[in-house]
Parts: sequence; C-alpha cells; structure tokens
Amino acid sequence: MNTVTLNSKFQLDFPRNISETYGLEAGDTFELISYNNRIELIPLRPIKKLKGIFQGIDTNIIREDDRI
Repeated sequence: MNTVTLNSKFQLDFPRNISETYGLEAGDTFELISYNNRIELIPLRPIKKLKGIFQGIDTNIIREDDRI
C-alpha cells in the first residue's frame, strides 16, 4: 500500500512509483471527488494527451437485427 502525508502547507507528495506509473508531473491538476468516507483524485488530462489511447481497440459490434 502506498501512503502519503498531508504537510503543513496542505500539500501531498506522491510516491515516485505512483507518479511514474500514471505519468504524473509537477503542475498536473486533479479533480477531487468526495464519496462517502473517502477522497478520490482524478487527473485532468488535456485532450491532446488522450490521442491514441484507444489504438487497437476492437470496434466490431454484434448487433441484433432490429438495431441496425
């Protein structure tokens, strides 16, 4: 389990392995979501960084005859 500590300036330092795995860099922005008794951080990515993330995805969809 990876843990972080909130410092006196209310800042979090992500462990290096988490930063490298998810490609986090200084200055990245996050959306905070409060859900029940937890907080989730969602990295906000520019549209240009999302280019190619679905490369190689199978786009063949089997549809029922009445859905064509």
